[in-house]
Parts: sequence; C-alpha cells; structure tokens
Amino acid sequence: MSNPVTRRQFVGAAGALAGLITLGSAAAPLAAQTASPKGFKFSLNTATIRGQKLSLPEQFEVAAKAGYDFIEPWLGDLAKYAESHSLKELRQRADDLGLKVISGIGFPEWAVNDDARRARAMEQLKREMDLMAQLGAPHIAAPPAGIYGREIKVELDRLAERYRAVLDLGRQMQVVPMLEIWGASANLNNLADATYVITKAAHPDACLLADVYHIYRGGSDFASLRVLGPTSLRVFHMNDYPATPPRDALRDSDRIWPGDGQAPMKEIFAHFLANGSRPVLSLELFNNEYYKLPALEAARTGLAKMKKCVE
Repeated sequence: MSNPVTRRQFVGAAGALAGLITLGSAAAPLAAQTASPKGFKFSLNTATIRGQKLSLPEQFEVAAKAGYDFIEPWLGDLAKYAESHSLKELRQRADDLGLKVISGIGFPEWAVNDDARRARAMEQLKREMDLMAQLGAPHIAAPPAGIYGREIKVELDRLAERYRAVLDLGRQMQVVPMLEIWGASANLNNLADATYVITKAAHPDACLLADVYHIYRGGSDFASLRVLGPTSLRVFHMNDYPATPPRDALRDSDRIWPGDGQAPMKEIFAHFLANGSRPVLSLELFNNEYYKLPALEAARTGLAKMKKCVE
C-alpha cells in the first residue's frame, strides 16, 4: 500500500532530489569523510546480537573486537544504561576501542495524526537526540512508528511537514534524523514515497535510512538506489531475504546474512559505485538462529559476509 503521487508531485520530487544529491548537507555523511576499500565503512546494529542479552558496554566490546568501524545501538538500551552510568565514560571507552557511534534506533511516534502523541514523540526525540549527541553520533533513525497498521494512512505532504519539524529539532540538537522505510508498514514502506517526503520537506539535512530487506518487502525496485547520492543516503542496513516465504509474508526474523539470500547485491553496490554513494553499511538482523551463536562469532560472520558483498 502506498499514497498516490501525481505526475506533478513526482516531477517536483525529482527536482528536489537532484538538489539533495548535488548540494552538500550541514552534516556531511561520515562515510564520505573516511577512507577504506571502495569507500565503505561497516557498522554493527545491535539488534543483530540482542538475543545474546549482553550489556551495552559488552555490545561495544563485541563490535570493536569483531572489527567494525561503527556501532548502532538501540535507544531503549541506551536510555536505561544512562540512568545509572556515564555516557561520557562509554564514549571514551568506545574511542579507546577505535569505535564510533553512527546512529541510534528508537521508535518515537513523530508522524502520527494525534497532536498530543506527536508532541510527546518530539519530547522523546529530544531526549534521544541528546543521548546520541553525548556519544558523538551524527545521526538518529526516524521510522514510521505509530503509523504502521494498515488501517492508518497519512498523506505524504503531512509526513513531509512532520519530518521537517523533526529535522529542525535535529539542527538544534546537532543530530540528523534519517527517514526510515519499513516495508510492511502502511506508510513510508517504499523508496518512492520516502523520496517524495524528503524532497517535499525541503530541508538541507533531509535523508533516508534504507534497508535491503525493507526495500524488497515494500515492493521497491533496487534500481531506485541509483538516484540516491551521498547526502541522501547516510546509513544502509545490510541483510538479505530467503526465497520463501513469499514477499508479503516475510517477517523481520526471516532476515539472513547478507549475500546468503535472493537480494541482488551486485546490482545494489553497482548503483552505489555509479552515483558516488558510500553509506555506512550497518548489519541489522533479528534471526533467532543467529542468536544461538556466541555474540562475537555472529558479529564476525556478519562483517565477513558484508565485506564479501562489497568485493
């Protein structure tokens, strides 16, 4: 399901997107500022090892020992940790390990139609952006939480207005919110709608957080990645999907190691190389079988799989 976009809206979105691709952003993507083979850096989204029930510092240790450049923690874990621990010390520990925080995953309902819920979500975002800022993270996820159900539809123009408000808050907090697509959601489930929203928002920091699984689950064509340049795509969640079950029956837990499924990895990276986009590649999995592995083994396996996809 997706909101209809008229030809005039599409043309306007395409023009705005060109500006996003060619004009710099106030917060340039970290991946474009660092050197590595083919320009890619790698992150561990801690969902991948949530099943091992590690403490937050242990999650950081695993990411560093496995060889990742970045880590992407979940904000619920981070907020709970901050209640009794120093984020300054955690940031110093990460620095000592040679690890940086690239983003954080939370679920504020910033896009809902209810004014009171949206106001509470903005307060939540402010707190979570502060956590990210304390850890030196440049980004935070902005998913369609609260507008997931099929009975809920929100106009794209309203989503653009609300996302712009989130971006303005991000400017204050010095953290860039990335509009995330969820393939099974009633809203923002595909690249076309998400691209419209970031262009309609008309904000210099507007950008996407895309995901191999969600692109496929929402019915988007991977060729759409070709138009998303360096300022439009900062972080890209890496995973894969099996041949079965069918697309509309896939669940988050069905995600598998990058390169082990049906995703056209060669095509995906050909688009990145062609348009100069080098998003941080962040491994995000929810696979119960992988949760049975030692956390370090899972992290190392995922990193090796991602590097093989790049090669």
